[in-house]
Amino acid sequence: MSVAGARVARRPDASGIETVPVDFSLVLGGPLYQLWRRLHATGPTLELLARRLIGIPLLAWLPLLVLTAYEGLAIGRAVAVPFLYDLEVHARFLVAIPLLLLAEVIAHQRIRPVVQHFVDAGIVPPASLPGFRAAVDGAMRLRNSVIVELILVVSVFGVGWMGLGTMLGGLTTSTWYALVEPAGRHLTLAGQWYGHVSIPIFQFLLLRWYFRLLVWFIFLWRVSRLDLALTATHPDRAGGLGFLAGSVSAFAPVILAQSVFIAAFIGQRILFQGRILQSFQYEIAAFAVVQLLLVLGPLLVFAPVLLELKRRGRREYGALAVRYTREFHEKWVSGGAPPGEQLVGSADLQSLADLANSYEVVRGMRAVPFGRDSIVQVAVPALVPFAPLLLTVVPAEQILKSLMGMLL
Repeated sequence: MSVAGARVARRPDASGIETVPVDFSLVLGGPLYQLWRRLHATGPTLELLARRLIGIPLLAWLPLLVLTAYEGLAIGRAVAVPFLYDLEVHARFLVAIPLLLLAEVIAHQRIRPVVQHFVDAGIVPPASLPGFRAAVDGAMRLRNSVIVELILVVSVFGVGWMGLGTMLGGLTTSTWYALVEPAGRHLTLAGQWYGHVSIPIFQFLLLRWYFRLLVWFIFLWRVSRLDLALTATHPDRAGGLGFLAGSVSAFAPVILAQSVFIAAFIGQRILFQGRILQSFQYEIAAFAVVQLLLVLGPLLVFAPVLLELKRRGRREYGALAVRYTREFHEKWVSGGAPPGEQLVGSADLQSLADLANSYEVVRGMRAVPFGRDSIVQVAVPALVPFAPLLLTVVPAEQILKSLMGMLL
């Protein structure tokens, strides 16, 4: 069985009931994965992570250091922003890229059991297994698409080079990657590598993650259209789909990689261009909203299913409550209880309480299979890297004095 694909086979569990192991992974596939296998940069299940964490960032960053040192632009006052002072480039290649690579291992480990739980918990009943298999196989075929990765490569290494003109056109003073001279603007040697190799590597890895989120969305959408065995009284208050919230943390490193880079981008402009943090408040807010939509958006495909389940559950348990409470009233209030039967210790009272609790669970069902904890899991990595920028608004000394005043 290929580790890069998805296959479904029956096996008996401990109780003798047949279950279906699902070989699902958002990351074990695609041309780049196969290339890494041939270059011994990864194992079948993303082993050898250290090789990728060191090799790929160095390919993007180390030549820039060597070339700027050769041209005298790594440090000093030859240009307005020497290479070693560029927060943006270090955050992009030494922090964001490793996080995007680390995210592959985390997503592989956390998404697979989430998908397997559909079958193990019986949420996908036997009659819906063929459709579930089709959804898994379709997602894996899309994940392995050569055409998609070729389009990404052409976009970042081909069309993306057109962005160099825009990058140069916005410069008003020389920097480590481009010089502004009376004769015009031109890239340095380091700038050539930066624009033609380093930036495209980062963009490709990031866009590849956006594509994987699209694969995840399409898979969940197809599953949401199956006849699922959901229960309105499930204690997770999501019909039994609350386990899907476990997928949110798998994407936290992807969110953090982007927020670290954007925070460095803003910090660079505050330090070297005199901008203020408040001028980026809308961009920061928009970034947080976009991340919420990217990560939690795929789970919203189950909203119509859960809303219908809640409506049906309220009708069914409401009708049950009417019948039971009527019989309870006739028996214990209207004097219909058999002679000698005592109300104290009767199971009827506990059943009445259990019914009330069940109805309350149905009434409190959420329309989405996640709660506030999941929103926090997205918001924290999206916003925490911006916290140090607050020191550009309120000095650290003033913050410490205020804290000491509160404590003492």
